[in-house]
Amino acid sequence: MIYRWELGNGAKLVVEDIPYVKSAAVGMYIKVGSRYESARLAGVSHFIEHMLFKGTPERTARDIAESMESMGGQLNAYTAKEHTCFYARTLDEDIYTAIDIISDMVFNSLMTNNDFGVERQVIIEEINMYEDTPDELIHDVFARKFWEGHAMGNSILGSTQTIGSMEREELVDFYRAAYVPGNMIIAVAGNIDPLKIKDYLENKLDGYGGPVPVQSCDKPGFNQPFIKMIPKDVEQLQICLGVPSISYHDEKRFTQNVMNSILGGGMSSRLFQKLREELGLAYSVFSSPASYSDTGLFSIYIGTSAAHIDKFSRNLYEQIQLFIEQGVTEEEVRRTQKLMKSSLALGLEGVMNRMTRTGRAVLMYDQIMTPEEVIDRIYAVNASMIKDLANQIFDRQQFSIAAIGSNAVLPEVEQELARWWGNLA
Repeated sequence: MIYRWELGNGAKLVVEDIPYVKSAAVGMYIKVGSRYESARLAGVSHFIEHMLFKGTPERTARDIAESMESMGGQLNAYTAKEHTCFYARTLDEDIYTAIDIISDMVFNSLMTNNDFGVERQVIIEEINMYEDTPDELIHDVFARKFWEGHAMGNSILGSTQTIGSMEREELVDFYRAAYVPGNMIIAVAGNIDPLKIKDYLENKLDGYGGPVPVQSCDKPGFNQPFIKMIPKDVEQLQICLGVPSISYHDEKRFTQNVMNSILGGGMSSRLFQKLREELGLAYSVFSSPASYSDTGLFSIYIGTSAAHIDKFSRNLYEQIQLFIEQGVTEEEVRRTQKLMKSSLALGLEGVMNRMTRTGRAVLMYDQIMTPEEVIDRIYAVNASMIKDLANQIFDRQQFSIAAIGSNAVLPEVEQELARWWGNLA
């Protein structure tokens, strides 16, 4: 059973009691991410995530790590464009210790000058490592150009320039403004007593407060379609194509998820079967929708050889045109619906997935759909709805492309891509 409360300090709490398991998970979601950063402070949300593991008056960084590992627990965090999350999974008997550790980290971080300097260098190394991973870098490069001029396009990591010039006082001010209970959702799932969890958190967070930050939420526009070539000393071409898509509030999101699964979301998808299995043009090829509170991006990624660029470009174009013009079969829809139903059901067997599902639902929608309601919405999708959405999203005039490759091959690559997407400048 799922319980929801708003705590006295403004934090939202959602608890799911799962009495037949022996574990529990907790997640603390903060409504802050790279979208809400100024150009000067690009990467500050991710920097704060790092800093909160460095110690509090009660625990050193080693204490935090050893406390979790000594009870067999797992503790981690991530930063996204619109939120940051700290989460842990433990035996049910240890969940209060995990909550205590995360609460201590989130509200009582010391953020010393020494730790700031050390972690600054760690993040710069992380950025350098990312720059040397072209199959990941291509997505950032694409987003940066796609939303150029808006913080949505910024890398979550920031840049070596912004991280290198950031002052500790700026980071601390940003942290104090964003990390207030009224800007948080706490989700707990597992073999726990919901009322006891609520009382524990009320006491644990008593005394913490502050005004909810007013975050700049100007809706990003989309730049004119582009072809962007990024020279890098690599053997393989990394290519990303994308078009504007829908936000996660759009009712068509269920249709989009079914459509994505059929087009390029898995091993049985059309793009994987055609471009990899049949033609052998790539090891990795997939499509992926990224939906946010007021915007979205639908992208297609492939890693291929420059020697295959003509064959790849032609076949990708033909597959997308076929998808738009002929749509999908009801058999493809039924198979995908069963796959998504199975994935949801299997995911619900883990407390971490259960916690994530409810926490993100409150964060994004301020409401929680039951698994049955989600499945009903998935099964309401039909082939006609997918064809309509494909025609809406996959407008040839709206496609943009970014590619990473060696200087020697990029001119030919650009020419070949422009041949099939000739509306691009």
